[in-house]
Amino acid sequence: MEPPSAPPHRGRVPWQGLLLTVSLVTFWNPPATAQLTMESVPPNAVEGKDVLLLIHNLPQDALGYNWYRGDKVDSSHRIVSYVTGTQVNTTGPAYSGRETIYPNGSLLFQNVTLNDAGHYTLHLIKADLQNEEVTGQFRVYHGPDVPTISPPDSYYCAGADLNLSCQAASNPPAQYSWFFNGSLEEPTQELFIPNLTVDNSGSYACFAYNSATGHNRTTVKTITVS
Repeated sequence: MEPPSAPPHRGRVPWQGLLLTVSLVTFWNPPATAQLTMESVPPNAVEGKDVLLLIHNLPQDALGYNWYRGDKVDSSHRIVSYVTGTQVNTTGPAYSGRETIYPNGSLLFQNVTLNDAGHYTLHLIKADLQNEEVTGQFRVYHGPDVPTISPPDSYYCAGADLNLSCQAASNPPAQYSWFFNGSLEEPTQELFIPNLTVDNSGSYACFAYNSATGHNRTTVKTITVS
């Protein structure tokens, strides 16, 4: 015969009930306030295009916003201010005429230039007069500029070596190709031809291409071998 079951202990909660209690407490625990964040859309803007500094988790009790150029609050670098109650914005010393602020705190840049790249700070004022700040940044893809071919020499003696280098300011770095009298020579930044002959006389073109911007520039140099 099996021993009788032990009588329940008064004042104790079965483990199943304790687990349920913990689950309910966890479920009803108020979530922490989401942190204010900034996102650049797109992260890397192309020169001449638009970029949006998008604000996430904006508090519902926001009274107004101040946008600043740089990674800190500096009145001399204020771009624009916005008051939510009146929906009135006021421009500051760093306003270029290409920025637009939205009621959700986001800031749009139109026709960005290379000088626009860098950090930006949003200063938020809440109804309890507590302030919040968030800093973000974006980069600007640009170029390529007109390539420079070096060395500057244009005349060479037969039997000499030709070593041409091409350089163009570009972000991201440009991809290079060389053309001789219109025909592709090499997809490289430096062109080396040993033991020149008169047949090497002609036009040498450096072609620079930026895959991010889709732009390209070309510089042509005439070489004479005698």
